[in-house]
Order: sequence, then C-alpha cells, then structure tokens
Amino acid sequence: MWGKFALFRGKKKNKQVLFRLAHNRGQHWTMKTIYFVRHAKSSWDKPTLRDIDRPLNKRGLRDAPFMAKLMRSKGARPGLLLSSPAARAIATARFFAEALGYPDERIEQNSKIYEAYPEDIMEIIQELPDDHEAAMLVGHNPTLTTVANMFSDEYIANLPTCAVVQVDAEIGHWRDFREGKGKISGLFFPKQFFD
Repeated sequence: MWGKFALFRGKKKNKQVLFRLAHNRGQHWTMKTIYFVRHAKSSWDKPTLRDIDRPLNKRGLRDAPFMAKLMRSKGARPGLLLSSPAARAIATARFFAEALGYPDERIEQNSKIYEAYPEDIMEIIQELPDDHEAAMLVGHNPTLTTVANMFSDEYIANLPTCAVVQVDAEIGHWRDFREGKGKISGLFFPKQFFD
C-alpha cells in the first residue's frame, strides 16, 4: 500500500488523493482530520543552547515554507494549529500558519507536546473542541513516528524532519479519536521533492 505514497523512495511527485468522502449505503459519515507535522530541521551550531531554544537551520528554513505551501495546495485548512513551545516547532508552525491563512497569534503553544509520550498526544487530540473538523499539531520525534504508526497499515521507521502525516477519522467527536478509528491518507516530506 505505502508504495503509492513513495515512502522514503525519493520520488518527485505524489499524486495521491488526500481527501475522501466516507459513505455507508448513502449515509454520510462525519470526518475529523489531524495533520501531524514534525518540526523542520534544527541547528546544532551552538552546543550551549538549551534544547528547547534551538532554531531552524538553513535546510529547515527552506523546507518549512515549502511544505506549508504544499499542504495549502492539497487543501489543508486546519481550524486549530497547536505547537510544542520549542523554538524549532514554533518557527515551523508559523510558516504553516502563514501559508494556510491561519492567524499567527492563534497558534496554541502546548507544553505537553514537548517531550510528549504518544498517550499525551492522543489526549491532546481527544480534548479538541468538536466545532473544528481539522487540526494541525507540530511536534517531535520519536513520539510522532510512534503516533503515525498507530494509524498506518505498514511500519514507518522514521518520520523525517518537516514530514506531514494526515490522518482521517470517521468520527463525530474528537474524544473518539484513537488507534483503529483513523487511517493515514497522506504522508509528505521534503526529500520527496528535494535531492
């Protein structure tokens, strides 16, 4: 299945369909969509800098706006944008906010995302308000790779920096979001587009 997503194979184009309508004998199901974004590549140039304060490096500053514009072209319209308070995550979130027309001042910094366990991420999502059909969460590895694997039919070894994973869930309430209630419908990362 994942061959069509060109996972870690360096393919230049990805023509998958990101959105689908779920119907059961003509009955429309409510859909919730979450975008998991691993922060863009960060700098290690200053070893005395605290981990939470590390900024994006040159590649990160290239990849974040590119991936943000890519997701805009794919129709991503999150009603909520949450981010780890780490500098590299906030910087990534701001690029996505700008490209998606999301007010910068509405980015929600959630300290639980930084150094989160997978169950912390799930809890954050389950507490989202139901009036938003889509949300985006900018965070860190290894947690986001673990969470992505909860919704994947095939094992994902590692989410690269600035990877975006879209999970669609046929649920009416965020509180019902859990393993087995959603599937990855899109996976994008910079190396699909850059050598």
